[in-house]
Amino acid sequence: MKKVFKIIFSTLSWIILIFALIVTLLVFTADRNNGVPSLLGFMPFTVESDSMKPTFEKNDLIICREVDDINELQKDDVITFWTIIDGKKVKNTHRIVEINESSSSKNFITRGDNNGSNDDISVYPADIIGKWTDVKISGFGKVMSFLRTKTGFLICILIPMALFFLFELYKMIVTIIEIKRPALTSADEEEIKRRAVEEYIMEQQKAKENAPENSGEK
Repeated sequence: MKKVFKIIFSTLSWIILIFALIVTLLVFTADRNNGVPSLLGFMPFTVESDSMKPTFEKNDLIICREVDDINELQKDDVITFWTIIDGKKVKNTHRIVEINESSSSKNFITRGDNNGSNDDISVYPADIIGKWTDVKISGFGKVMSFLRTKTGFLICILIPMALFFLFELYKMIVTIIEIKRPALTSADEEEIKRRAVEEYIMEQQKAKENAPENSGEK
């Protein structure tokens, strides 16, 4: 049972470590890439509005991938892109409803599935961040947003990683001690058994010697 518990604990520790490393990589890539996290070409984003409801909703986590060839994009594809909202440059994820193409340029007209009209600003190839992979995790975007804060990163990433490495260091020290500890020979084991038997016999003899004395006191 103890061995099973150790295996389960070790497995969970590695899962937590791998998750922490992935989040760490995403945080660092986002800081270096204008707020766009990326890992092997895939980008997780937190949905910040209900403009695409019911396809996905606010606080969902969606996974996009980089677009290698802009010509592969088609009508009804959902893309994440840079746009201007209330005078600020922000990321947005909407569906392509129309493609305007000429010999010299190409742009995309987008609209949220929950919106009644198209977006005011056309999307050009340079604005496109990625294409949605149809993968979403309901409500998990809020978790990822918290993990990217200093408090969340400290509590959920740095502390578990530190505990993991301390535990692994403890296991390594114990292993080294076990290796350096001299192994008992068969003669040593027999001597230990002999002494244990002698101590047991002596205790029994003392108990017998004290028995009459104790009964007389009663």
